[in-house]
Amino acid sequence: MAIVLPPPHQVEQKVILHGVSWETYERLLVDFADSHAAHFAYDQGMLEIMVLSFRHEMLNRTLAMLVETLAEELDIDLINAGSTTFKRVDLARGFEPDTGFYSQRADHIRGKDEIDLTVDPPPDLVIEIDITSPSLDKLPIYAAVGVSEVWLYQGQELTIRVLQAGAYVTHDESLILPGVTQAALSRLLDEGKQLKRNAWLRNVRDWVRQHKEDK
Repeated sequence: MAIVLPPPHQVEQKVILHGVSWETYERLLVDFADSHAAHFAYDQGMLEIMVLSFRHEMLNRTLAMLVETLAEELDIDLINAGSTTFKRVDLARGFEPDTGFYSQRADHIRGKDEIDLTVDPPPDLVIEIDITSPSLDKLPIYAAVGVSEVWLYQGQELTIRVLQAGAYVTHDESLILPGVTQAALSRLLDEGKQLKRNAWLRNVRDWVRQHKEDK
């Protein structure tokens, strides 16, 4: 199967293919191993190939910086796994998160150079940016491999999804970063789109410190 990626544009581009074998998926991962031009997600024969837009990347990087700053202020251990390729051949599922984090399971992967989901745990938290339709629903993939929490930015809304009994439910508060609410995340994210970075980071740290004083 020949895949020709379109040139990058401001508008995000996605292709969803059906009936794709696991072998083809793995060959594509190898072919594009040295390229950051595309992200791949595979769900039991369905393959999504996504060329990221500037807006997508800015949202992702802002949220990732928000996670790291909040974790630092809350003294929570965190390992940023970026967009590492995670896959399970036995589940016929694979994904490259916008950003994945280890926290509660950080000690299990600390010092490793490679992650193998057949023996290693999945990320505790995944950031998922979904601003283009149609899209492959990645929540079933994350649930199948056991990602504990997903911060889903869909359309214009950010929600916290927590894995319970094999499916995600919307939560008002993060379990990975206790005390961090969906409302606070949405406000801080909106500020991050408008303010200069250093001013925004000061606001984030001030919010955490005030929150701890109020408890």
